[in-house]
Amino acid sequence: MELKEKLELLEEIMDCEGELTEDTILADVDEWDSLSALSLTVLVRKEFGISLTTDMIRGFVTVKDICDIMQ
Repeated sequence: MELKEKLELLEEIMDCEGELTEDTILADVDEWDSLSALSLTVLVRKEFGISLTTDMIRGFVTVKDICDIMQ
C-alpha cells in the first residue's frame, strides 16, 4: 500500500482530510482520540491482520509510526 493511501485511511479515521503528513505529531491532532485509536485498531486488524496493543497505540508519536505498521 502506498503512503498516500495510508494517509487517506488515517485521515478518514480521524475525519481530518488533507491535514496529515508522515511528520504530523499525533498529539497535535485534535481528532486523534480514543475513538480514532479504536477505529485504527479495527482497520489494521481487518486490512493487515495485525492486532494492536494498548502499548503499541500509546507508542505512536507521529503519523509515520502508524504508517510503518501498515505493511
